[in-house]
Amino acid sequence: MIYGFHISISGGLSKVTERAVRRGCGTIQIFSRNPRGWRYTALDPVEVETFKAQMRESAITPVVVHMPYLPNPASPDDELHRKSIDSLIEELRRADLLDSPFVVVHVGKHMGSTIDEALRRVASAVNAALAEVRNDVLLLLEGTAGQGSEVGCEFSQIRDVIAQVDEPHRVGVCLDTAHMFEAGYDVSTREGLDKTLAEFDDLVGLDKLHLLHLNDSATPLGSHKDRHWHIGKGEIGLEGFRIIVNHPKLKGLPGIMETPPGEEEDITNMQVIRSL
Repeated sequence: MIYGFHISISGGLSKVTERAVRRGCGTIQIFSRNPRGWRYTALDPVEVETFKAQMRESAITPVVVHMPYLPNPASPDDELHRKSIDSLIEELRRADLLDSPFVVVHVGKHMGSTIDEALRRVASAVNAALAEVRNDVLLLLEGTAGQGSEVGCEFSQIRDVIAQVDEPHRVGVCLDTAHMFEAGYDVSTREGLDKTLAEFDDLVGLDKLHLLHLNDSATPLGSHKDRHWHIGKGEIGLEGFRIIVNHPKLKGLPGIMETPPGEEEDITNMQVIRSL
């Protein structure tokens, strides 16, 4: 498994590599712009080329781009749905410019609509974005904890989205260890992880799994509360992560940690995960 962190782009893309190297990253995830707003500026070509050269020199790969927080492709609101599609389109283009093979998007929130309608809206947003952008970037649907009106906390729901995608070969999945645990999948034991991966393989297919988010959970199994915590310090625990990172079906995958931020904490989390 290749380990890394979500790295801040504060100060520009040229600052990212130094932060990643200090943390011992073999892979990274970034936002390509402010994640808390809709407005954005075009990527600076000089910054982009500097960033890509630094990534090549450091041998950090892959670079993963994460969607901002505001888009909701499951939304029943037509304006928000349209803005979410536009955001997907933009991130697919920006990822291509950054030599990133993946864009991660949360499946979304139903906001009062039915689950089936929400999943249909997600698929329609994915279809619209992929039809507009013709490149090799894979769009990865990230499973959720099922907090509030979130959809995508069950593997069957991810399956149902992909079944409605016109170009399913351009879509994959990102699984978050905390989200799975909080959604009711017990990944803290070998028996539970085996059962979870078997169910995912049966419903979606392990060939669709391209990325892991490695986060411990501050809340109990099945809590449906999305609270990331430091590796081995939460409800999944140290032995749970030992099982996860050594599981043969997860071998070779990039594993991105999104634990509570702080350089010292990140370095400690990296030391812990590698020790397992």
